[in-house]
This record gives sequence, C-alpha cells and structure tokens, in this order.
Amino acid sequence: MQIEKKATLISSSVALILVTLKLTVGIISGSVAVLASAIDSLLDLVVSAFNYFALHNSDKEPDEMFNFGRKKLEPLAAVIEGTIISLSALFILYEAISKMVQGSVITHLQASLGVMVISLIITAGLVVFLNIIAKQTNNMVIKADALHYKTDLLSNGAVLASLAFIALTDYTFIDPLLGIGISIYMLYSAYPLIHEGIMMLLDAALEPENVTKIQSILDNEIAINSYHDLRTRRSSSEIFISVHIVFNVSTSLFDAHQVGDNIELSIIGLFPDNTVHALVHLDPYDDSQGSHEDYETI
Repeated sequence: MQIEKKATLISSSVALILVTLKLTVGIISGSVAVLASAIDSLLDLVVSAFNYFALHNSDKEPDEMFNFGRKKLEPLAAVIEGTIISLSALFILYEAISKMVQGSVITHLQASLGVMVISLIITAGLVVFLNIIAKQTNNMVIKADALHYKTDLLSNGAVLASLAFIALTDYTFIDPLLGIGISIYMLYSAYPLIHEGIMMLLDAALEPENVTKIQSILDNEIAINSYHDLRTRRSSSEIFISVHIVFNVSTSLFDAHQVGDNIELSIIGLFPDNTVHALVHLDPYDDSQGSHEDYETI
C-alpha cells in the first residue's frame, strides 16, 4: 500500500477516536466549543475516508474511458474537503450565536478539559505525521489533510484555553464567543483549499514565475527560430506542458528531434518534485501565422 493511502487510513482512525470522545463529552457538558470540535472531527472522518477513495482511484492507470488517468480526483477531493469545512463552520457559527442569545450552561468541565487535552496531543502527532508525508510526496490530498488537521490543532488549543478560563472564572460567555472565532478561522482556512482545487479542475496555467522559467529555456535555444502555443496546467502532483517550436525548413528531422528532446529534458528539470509531461511539437514553419503554403520549401 502506498504511503499516501496509509496516511489517509491513519487520519481516518484518529478522526474516529476523536469524534467519539468529543461528541460524548460535548453532549454531556453542553459546551458549544467542544460540540463544535466534535462536529469538525466527524467531518474529518468523512473527508479522510473520501480522501482514501480519491487516492485509491487517482492512481489507476489510464484506460479507454479516462485516457489521461484520474488524477483530477485529488483536486476534486480538496474542493469537497474545503466545502465541508465551510459548511461545518457555518453550523458552528449558528450554534454559537444561538448559545450567546439564549445563554450557555456548561457542566462536567473536568471531563471536557480532559478530552480536549487528549485531543490536542493526538492531533498534534497526526499533524506532524501528515506534514512529513506531504513533504515526501508533494501530494495535494495529503497537504489538504495536513492543513485541515492543523486547523483542528489550533481550534482544540483554543477550546482547551476557553474551558480553562471558564473553570477559573465561571464566565461561560467565552464558550460561544470562541465558537464564533473558530468558525471564522475555519472559513478562512477552507478558502485556499477550494480555490486551488477549482483552479486545477479548470486547468489553470502554472504560476507566472514558472511560466517565465519555461520561456527562458525556449528564448535561449539558438537552434529554433521561435515558439508559440505554450500551454501549461497542473493536475495534483503532475504538470502538463506543451509548446510548438519553429525551425528553419532546411533543418533535418533528426536534428529537430534532438533539439526537442533537449528542451523537454530542460523543462522537466525545472520541476524535480513533480511528474512532468512535456510535449514539444516540431514545426518547419510558424503555423501560428498562416498556412504552410505561404512558405517556400528549400
């Protein structure tokens, strides 16, 4: 089993443990902050399970139906994960405002404090593990999972701090107030996941600085007259690049092919952490300007 899939199975198991602990204590204590954290962990479980499904299927070889493979399942998973985070944030916001208006009563503070300490320790270990896997694999799904659990780590710490404050002062208003803060932070964290996933699904071009690097390679190649139709896109950890390069009509196919191969290798070398699919089309004339009938054969 690939390490990415193992990581999603581990995160799913951790989420199941956390949701059981938090949901039980959240219902018993009546703390909106603990309940909000429990709901977030429940969604973590759903998302991690979906991430495993996405990773399992995105690695399948291209076939007659999916000629380019299923790698776009990964940005799709990121969009779904970001959407789920946003919806849970809105629910938490609603619950927090309701508690603030109606007043909140919190019981079993010791149990709440205990479960949040345990959650904090477990989540911290999971975040460290997922960050290591994300750096090793550069996988978008694992990066999204790591970011998601990082927001959980921060929210768990905030919930723990609020419960400690309530235990010391008996000021329960901090509980719904913190719930509002957590929900806003969750919405803020979800936006980059959704944005990046949508950009990949829409085949957005690479970042301008990376396109500039590719153009620099082409500009410095003295064996070609010009180039056109440079197109780039990213799909998870894979990068797709295509370009037309123009030769003098007297250039032999052998020489042109060698130049094209060298350009492909140079472009691939720009992205050592990604799988790069570089397609260089060899033109004996600039077909972006007109038909081949406009050029005389030498």
